[in-house]
Amino acid sequence: MARSLSSLAYPERFYAAAAYAGFDGSPASSVSSKFSNDVALLLYALYQQATVGPCNIPKPKAWSAVELSKWRSWNELGNMVSTEAMRLFVKILEEEHPGWYSRASNFIMEPAVDVEMNQNAKVDLVTENGNNIPEVKTIPAENGNLSETQDLEVVSEGFGAVGVYDQWVAPPISGTRPRARYEHGAAVIDDKIYIFGGNHNGRYLSDLQVLDLKSWTWTKVEVKAGIEASPATATPCAGHSLIAWEGNKLLSVGGHTKDPLETMQVKVFDLQNGSWSTLKTYGKPPVSRGGQSVTLVGTSLVIFGGQDAKRSLLNDLHILDLETMTWDEVDTLGVPPSPRSDHTAAVHAERYLLIFGGGSHATCFNDLHVLDLQTMEWSRPTQQGEIPSARAGHAGVTVGENWFIVGGGDNKSGVSQTVVLNMSTLVWSEVTSVQGRVSIASEGLSLVLSSYNGEDILVSFGGYNGRYSNEVNVLKPSHKSTLQSKMMETPVPDSVSAVHNATNPTRDMESEFETGQDGKIREIIMDSEPTIKKVEETSERLISALKAEKDELESSLSKEKLLTLQLKQELTDAETRNTDLYKELQSVRGQLAAEQSRCFKLEVDVAELRQKLQNLELLQKELEILQRQKAASEQAALSAKQKQSSGGVWGWLAGAPSNQSADNA
Repeated sequence: MARSLSSLAYPERFYAAAAYAGFDGSPASSVSSKFSNDVALLLYALYQQATVGPCNIPKPKAWSAVELSKWRSWNELGNMVSTEAMRLFVKILEEEHPGWYSRASNFIMEPAVDVEMNQNAKVDLVTENGNNIPEVKTIPAENGNLSETQDLEVVSEGFGAVGVYDQWVAPPISGTRPRARYEHGAAVIDDKIYIFGGNHNGRYLSDLQVLDLKSWTWTKVEVKAGIEASPATATPCAGHSLIAWEGNKLLSVGGHTKDPLETMQVKVFDLQNGSWSTLKTYGKPPVSRGGQSVTLVGTSLVIFGGQDAKRSLLNDLHILDLETMTWDEVDTLGVPPSPRSDHTAAVHAERYLLIFGGGSHATCFNDLHVLDLQTMEWSRPTQQGEIPSARAGHAGVTVGENWFIVGGGDNKSGVSQTVVLNMSTLVWSEVTSVQGRVSIASEGLSLVLSSYNGEDILVSFGGYNGRYSNEVNVLKPSHKSTLQSKMMETPVPDSVSAVHNATNPTRDMESEFETGQDGKIREIIMDSEPTIKKVEETSERLISALKAEKDELESSLSKEKLLTLQLKQELTDAETRNTDLYKELQSVRGQLAAEQSRCFKLEVDVAELRQKLQNLELLQKELEILQRQKAASEQAALSAKQKQSSGGVWGWLAGAPSNQSADNA
């Protein structure tokens, strides 16, 4: 019996991580030697929050800088619950030391889920970076017989001879394998899979590898110096997205880097001249992030969610128009998905963006959200069938109207099931399942769609489930797997209408009806006769249900049209009233202007009267002065006359004649 470390659950997983990080009573130097100061402080705070609870100790003295920094980090967590602190602690440790789990066996105090080792071991030499590395591949015994599987469930025989469908196969690979990694980018151009970047043992990678799907041979792409004054290789990164563009270019969008920038960068690799360059864009780009989803819709890239450089989860939506190279942050309607990273996204009918799963710092999701790219409104339709378990770090590709989801994990173990969603009916079904610690059941793997011998194939690479992987696995989807989600005994019209809400129901249902008749019949012909009858019966029931749904939607549409007419009439009446009120307002404004003019004239007249009044007062004062002067003159003349009268007596005494006195008088 042997312990399966990847299945260790909480809180044991947290205590194992804490012991590995040095929080088991060992000297503090062992913690600081493994991490930067900022990370060490954050891990200390989360450890205290998880084991002690919220910070309620007094603030240390200012002279103790170390203790003060530790106290501040712990105090900033507030009332974060213990379980969330545990999961965030493990999440940060996995980002800083992705290989900690494989080296943590000495810290595991309690046994986890046991895995039976009743199997034969086979040692193969795997060439990695030019070195031959022994790798154990096991073939388990089931019921006493050896099943021909690699890593418990992956077929290891020659790929060209495998005729099975819906089963993961390990093709014969030649050439020097790339370094094992996860959270890398992958894209297909001309039957070649390009792998860029990723994370290996906590280090970001920047190499560009290519796998030729015709010869199944790995080669490393030699990168030349570009036109720009920049290094010949792109910045090492992980958690980015790699998009094939214009048939000869690769776009690397976003991703985590050692020294993150403030905004998201888009790097371009030109396959013709073999050089990297930075895409020049306009508008306001999103903040730098990794773990986002990037979906090519027509000539635009739709970016959702992710985690920024400060470990904050996001749920914003941005669109980059590749024709104008312009960024646009979109304001959506409805309730968007909660902030998350490491989810998957797909586009259906060039109109509907589907978001599935992903994770936060504390949990993983298995919810499905749909965004109508015409109305920009979110909805959360009802999922049907075998709904997948919660997961993050999974990968997905679309084959027609079917969305295949592979891998991922839930902080406890890797997901072994490969599932498919019919995006028209929103019905889930399981394609296949693997067992054991294989790269298919891991986080951060890549998945692309290509073709081999004229058939569609799904190709996965890399991943991490306790150890890093550089394995390639292939699955041929059969018609059964692509139709299985449609072959339900009871069709569910509500799930169909959920995808098409807020759209023209008549057009969408007619299109679905026609596709259901033509496309389904062409696929069913390839199956056996009993399957044909069964699928035809199911198709008839589905068509009947769709017709009923169509009638119901048409009735609803008629009601909406009637309501729209009523609203238009009310709007017309309101506009008429508004026009009358506006005219009345203009009339009042004219009267007010006339009154203001008259008031201005009156103010001028009043000012003139005041001036005249002041002049009148001055004249009155001058008149009073003249009157006083006149009175004074009259008084003086009277006094002089009296004096002359008294002077005549003395003259008489002197002998003056009387007539002379009279003349003098």
